[in-house]
Amino acid sequence: MTPFRAGVLALVVVVVATYFGFTKTNPFANPYELKAVVRDAQNLKTGAPVRIAGVDVGKVTRIDAAEEGEAAAEFTMELRDDALPIHSDARLAIRPRILLEGNFFVDIEPGSPSTNGLDDGATLPVTQTATSVTLPEILSVLRSDVRNDLQTLLHEYGTEALARGGAQALNRAIPSFEPAYRLGALTNDALLGVQPEEDLQRVLSGQRRVFAALAADRGALQQLVTDLNTTAGALASQDAALAAAVPALRDTLRAGYPALGELNATLPVLRSFAREALPGVRSSVPALDAATPWITQARRLVQEDELRGLAADLREAVPSLVRVNRRLIPLLGQLRALSSCTNRVLVPFVEAEIPSIESGNSGNAVREQIMRSFVGLAGESRVNDANTPVFHVQGVNPVNLTAGRVEPAPPPDPTTPPPHRPDVACETQEPPNLQAPGGSALDPQYTQVSGEGATAAADAVRANQQAVRARVARFAREKLR
Repeated sequence: MTPFRAGVLALVVVVVATYFGFTKTNPFANPYELKAVVRDAQNLKTGAPVRIAGVDVGKVTRIDAAEEGEAAAEFTMELRDDALPIHSDARLAIRPRILLEGNFFVDIEPGSPSTNGLDDGATLPVTQTATSVTLPEILSVLRSDVRNDLQTLLHEYGTEALARGGAQALNRAIPSFEPAYRLGALTNDALLGVQPEEDLQRVLSGQRRVFAALAADRGALQQLVTDLNTTAGALASQDAALAAAVPALRDTLRAGYPALGELNATLPVLRSFAREALPGVRSSVPALDAATPWITQARRLVQEDELRGLAADLREAVPSLVRVNRRLIPLLGQLRALSSCTNRVLVPFVEAEIPSIESGNSGNAVREQIMRSFVGLAGESRVNDANTPVFHVQGVNPVNLTAGRVEPAPPPDPTTPPPHRPDVACETQEPPNLQAPGGSALDPQYTQVSGEGATAAADAVRANQQAVRARVARFAREKLR
C-alpha cells in the first residue's frame, strides 16, 4: 500500500470513530421504535429524552407533520430493551423539563399488563397522547372578562360570604366534620371494592376510557362546557331565589337527617348483599351471552313480516269472530239441550232392556233390537231369490197366535195417541218405560182403562189380532199353491 492510500484510510477511520464516539450511535443495534401522534408537538426537539417513571429509556429520533389536513404532529422514538413491553393502552404526554419552559421530554405510561403489547413500529393514536399546559396558554385564557369574573368571585367569597357570618358558620360546622370524615372514610373504603387491587384498577380503566372518549370529540366537550356555563349563568341570575332556598334547604336537611340515618343503618346489610350478589353478577355474563341468540330470534319474531303482521291480520278478523260467537249463543243453547237430552233420556232408553214373553228374546237392549230390525227390512226388501221374484214377509206361526201373544201389543186405546208435551224440555222428561206387564193384552192388569174405554180397547185388540191371523193364513195358502 502506498503512503497516500494508507493516510486516506487512517483519516476515514479517525473520522468514523470520532462520529460514533460523540454521537454514541451503534450501527449494529436494532432498537425498538414507537410512534405517537399529538395535537401539538410544542417545542419538542429531536434527541429529547423519553422517560418511564422518571427514568430515561430512550430518545426522540424524528418529528414529522401528520397527514395532510390534520392539525397534529407525529414523532418517532427509540426505546431500550429495559423499557419494554409497551402495551396497547399505554399513555404518552409531553412535559416541560424546567419551569420557565424551553425544554420538553416525553413521559410514557406503559399500560396495564392485561392488554396486548405493541409491536415494533406501532403508533399511539392521538386519543392516548396529551400535551402540557404552558404559561402562555394560561395567560391567553385569563383575558379581561375572565379576570373580572375571578375578581368578582374573590370579592363575593371574601367580602360577602366570609365577612357576613360565613366564617362563623364555618367554625360552627367544624364539630360536624368528625362524623363526616368518619363516614367519608367508610365510603372511601367501600369504594375500594372487595378486591382493591383489581376493582380500583377496573374503575380507573373505565374512567380513562370515558375521559378518552370525551377528549376524542373536542367539539362535543366544548359544547358541554358551554351548556354548563349557560346553566350556571341561569342560576346566577336567580340569586334572590337561591338565597331564599338556602333556609328551606337547611330545614329539609333537618327533616331528612333521620331518613339518612336509617339509610346509613342499611348500608352494612346492603354491603353484605352486594358481596353475596357479586358471583351472581359475574356469572350473568355467560347467561347473557347464551340469551343473546334467543333475544335476536325474538326480535325477528316480532317484526312486521312475522307476529306483527299476524297481529294486524287478526285485528281485522277478531271483530268478525266476536260477531260469530255472539250469533252462535242460541245455537249452542240448543246443542246443550240436545246433548243433555241425549245423555239423560235417549242413552238410558237405548241401553234399557226390553222384557218379552218369547223365550230367548227377553232382556235384550233397545239398540240391539233396533239393529235386528234392519236385517228383517233387508230381507223383506229383496225382490228376487234363487227361485222366482217374491215378496218376503216375516210372520209368526199361526198355530201359536193366541190372544195377547203378539208383540208388541197394540195400545189399550188406539184412538188416544201417546202424550205429546212440546212445552216440556226433553232433558227433564222421563225415559220411556218398557216394563209392560206380562200375560194377555186383554188382561185387566194390562189394560189401565175401565168401563166403555176398556171394552173398546179389548174390541180393538181382538180386531187387530183377527186381521193379523187372516193376513197370515192368506199368505200361507198362497205360498202352498
